[in-house]
Amino acid sequence: MTDASEKPDISNAEFDVLDALWEGSPATSSEVVARLNSRKSWHDKTVKTLLGRLVKKGVLGFEKQQRQYLYYPLIAREDYTKKETTNFVSRLFKGKIAPMVAGFANNNSLSKQDVDELKALIQKWEEDND
Repeated sequence: MTDASEKPDISNAEFDVLDALWEGSPATSSEVVARLNSRKSWHDKTVKTLLGRLVKKGVLGFEKQQRQYLYYPLIAREDYTKKETTNFVSRLFKGKIAPMVAGFANNNSLSKQDVDELKALIQKWEEDND
């Protein structure tokens, strides 16, 4: 599964496991547990269950090396992020980005760095689309 448009629903816990594999793969379940435990406590069995679910959903692949399984993502972080962003904006803002940004601006949630990055993105878009 390399096409993000075919992405199944992924729970928050499954996303955490996938994110740990985007940090570096292939990785064993023990390596994934260690990465996750740097943020909060995870049990080995929980992580193995989540790895199995992600394999069944076609989001992770694996190969067996001796007595261990090495897991790797079948979807790039950028592809997943793009699809999730599109779904989020479509669902909550009817496909319009301006109301989302306005919501952050009205709640004083935008830093100067955020505004500078948005301005740079707009300027690049204008240069590319004129």
